[in-house]
Amino acid sequence: MTGPWTPAGGTDTPPGGVRIPFPTVDEVSRHCLSDDEPESVHIEVHLPGRLDPARLRAAFRRALLTHSRVLVREVPGRRHRRSFAWELTGEPDSDPVVLAGRGPDALAAARARALSACPPLTLSPPLRLEVVEMGEGTGAPEPSAAGEASRPGTVLLLTMHHTALDAPSGLRLLATTADQYGGVDPAPVTRRVRPGRPGPAPSGTGRAVRTRPVRVAPDSRPEPVRARAVGNGMLQTDLPVPRRVTRDGGHPPWTVNDQLLVATSLMVTRWNVSQGRRAGAVRITMPVDDRPRGTEMPMGNGTRLVEVAMTPEDPHDADLLLGERPDPAAVARLLRTTARRTHALKSVQGAPLGAGASLLTAPLLPVGIRGVLTRGARRVAAPWMSTALVTNIGRVPYTLDFGDAGRATAVWFSAPARMPRGLSVAAASTGGRLHVTLRWSRALLDDAAGADLMGLFAASLSTTSLTSAGANAPGTGPGPGAATGETDATAADAGATPARDHAPGPGGPYHRDTRHPDPTPGGARSAQDHHQRPS
Repeated sequence: MTGPWTPAGGTDTPPGGVRIPFPTVDEVSRHCLSDDEPESVHIEVHLPGRLDPARLRAAFRRALLTHSRVLVREVPGRRHRRSFAWELTGEPDSDPVVLAGRGPDALAAARARALSACPPLTLSPPLRLEVVEMGEGTGAPEPSAAGEASRPGTVLLLTMHHTALDAPSGLRLLATTADQYGGVDPAPVTRRVRPGRPGPAPSGTGRAVRTRPVRVAPDSRPEPVRARAVGNGMLQTDLPVPRRVTRDGGHPPWTVNDQLLVATSLMVTRWNVSQGRRAGAVRITMPVDDRPRGTEMPMGNGTRLVEVAMTPEDPHDADLLLGERPDPAAVARLLRTTARRTHALKSVQGAPLGAGASLLTAPLLPVGIRGVLTRGARRVAAPWMSTALVTNIGRVPYTLDFGDAGRATAVWFSAPARMPRGLSVAAASTGGRLHVTLRWSRALLDDAAGADLMGLFAASLSTTSLTSAGANAPGTGPGPGAATGETDATAADAGATPARDHAPGPGGPYHRDTRHPDPTPGGARSAQDHHQRPS
């Protein structure tokens, strides 16, 4: 009798038992794990049709065997050992495919699990793939490009432990699953093209910034209430990809990634000012991925983190960017400055987390002592940690064609948002639409504040679309129907009302005097229950 995990198609199973020492990124993440804020990465792939469960399980198994580096578990050991290690198992320890069912709360509950229940590192693979069938009346229809609910379909929700895997690895795994399910050969994938090494990075790129970055201002909840909040909140929205033309119609030097960085900087600054904080220097952590994206792509945590200083070169531009309608010329200058900085950072190689992290994880001391030192260094460096994390996959390079179930119509993903940073912005584009996920620590923001931030982000992103004709001109906002928000399914009460059925209106302030329910576990309600703002 053939079990659900019997190899199909004659796939050879790689031998298990090989051990791999933890790389620097994995070890630092392992030392700093917290039950209050799980280190999870979640990816959603929306399909227009239905999937056959048995066929999907077989395809996912073949994908795991193709990328055997995913089949790892942490080797148990004592605190006095010199290093953590992964063990390649060659076979999954259990079936990671879960049929999450259908119904009004199926997708909401799956998203909540993605942010609260991290797959264990002790089982191979450290991930979980949930299958949610959508349909009429399920409460979370897939948004189309026009912002209208499309026909019923399926959502694949992949949750990974970020100590072991990152978002590009998970997306590559899903792409191989789609090829196996559809029975087609993998399509060629264009390699990333990085600029050549231009010499020393210009000042202000994050290499030697002495200015202490600002923190995202907390919401108006009392400090004791905020301190008891655990976990992450999440909101997703669908936006048009910002235009990349200058006001005179020329081709600009900046990329969509640079526009996302500038939009996040404007969002944080405008939010902080609305909360009575002074504007200050914003620094953004940006992952850079130089790996090939084909089937030969190395799995694991393969990105390196760089910090981008979002301060304008002309100090007078700071005031021009704070207005309700930021000055277009100041925005263009900040875009050009950001483009130069990110160009330099992407072209200069370096340690994934810097020389300090490499020194802390050197196998000179037992892992128990290194863990104490790493956590202590993190606490000391907390005031100098970047303001936010912005991770952008860009245009999804895979067709994600699941045969009779159709091609992916939307891809969302999110990155951890642990304190003291407490905020991450993740973006991917499919079919000319930009799928943005805002994820925040509940110890920093509640659901209503997160919804306001998303509105500010949509408005700020529209200011980076500089056109000569005035379409999407700075300060006009995305316009009606431009942003289609997914429901916020991350409240601790999984049965709570969905947060919002559309993206919040851009630019509205978060009102301190408005009463907001306690968003801590047991008392969480949706952003829609907090208050309703006009768009």
